[in-house]
Amino acid sequence: MRFVPALYAALALVSAAAFADPSDVPVVATPAHDPSIIKSGPWYYLFITSPGILVERSRDLVNWTVVGQVFRPAPDWTYKEVPRFDGTMWAPDISFVNGRFLLYYAVSSFGSNQSCIGLATNTTLDPKDPAYQWKDEGKVIGSLPGKDNWNAIDPNLAWDDQGRYYLSFGSFWDGIKMAAIDPSTGKLLRDPPTLISLARRPGVRNDPIEASFIFRRVGDAGGNGSGDEHSGGPGGMYFLFVSYDYCCRGINSDYKIAVGRSSSITGPYVDKDGKPMTDGGGSVILQGYGDVHGPGHNAVLHDGQTDWLVHHMYDGTRGGTALLQVRPITWKDGWPEPGPPLQEPLSH
Repeated sequence: MRFVPALYAALALVSAAAFADPSDVPVVATPAHDPSIIKSGPWYYLFITSPGILVERSRDLVNWTVVGQVFRPAPDWTYKEVPRFDGTMWAPDISFVNGRFLLYYAVSSFGSNQSCIGLATNTTLDPKDPAYQWKDEGKVIGSLPGKDNWNAIDPNLAWDDQGRYYLSFGSFWDGIKMAAIDPSTGKLLRDPPTLISLARRPGVRNDPIEASFIFRRVGDAGGNGSGDEHSGGPGGMYFLFVSYDYCCRGINSDYKIAVGRSSSITGPYVDKDGKPMTDGGGSVILQGYGDVHGPGHNAVLHDGQTDWLVHHMYDGTRGGTALLQVRPITWKDGWPEPGPPLQEPLSH
């Protein structure tokens, strides 16, 4: 979603380390906004909102080092599509599909729905692999003021057990939308697409909902497009995670994570009380407490026997800087419950 200016100083500490050998880079507290995560081999890779999209990796989900940057500079087409674009790419979303890593990202400017979603691909995430190279695949979908009542940002790729792929996206305006994707190209299956509405907040001023993420859970297994272990087989439930209210205000952010579920990837999604998310439903599972302000824009990673909730929050002990948090998920009565984060804010 939107980039926070306060992050620039924090990111500067790690930007200089880009492309360095991870063993040579000192571990610092992990600034992050709109994190997306995937596991490849022994490494967890993190992609965050930033100029060019910084890439970090870790073996333990706690100690992260920068290992690259997807774009230097941003592709020319991004500035033509969005004249107010400043080079900061929002809300990356990483998946592994048919032997390629698909990285979706948003190009926009604050408060506007003149936006588009782009795609970059790579066959490896290891910067030391000779095959490592990000390929710009161009625009996937865009929205325009006065034409569209939705906003083409905050992408998330997911698929069902029948091999049907979908991209969910949206922020404010008319909420969360979904379009079918051709997995062979990563682009729209049909253009113009048939849009499916997944979630809205009618009656709430400005419809503050965004950052959709779809996760499929089957029994004790889970899966979505965010890891090597996409869950297959019949049955199971799809969980639509969204962020409510407002990010990007430091300690005044009131972002929170809500969820609904459905037996179909295309919905309808309902909350714990059975209220459809298209009618404003959504069960809040994480909101601010103590020095953790505005937790939101989450991803979920299925990793062996553990499901992880990965999100940013604004740290009250560091002036509201956006930092990464990773929490184990437990499942109670078929619903996710986030546990304590692996790292809490520093005590005063």
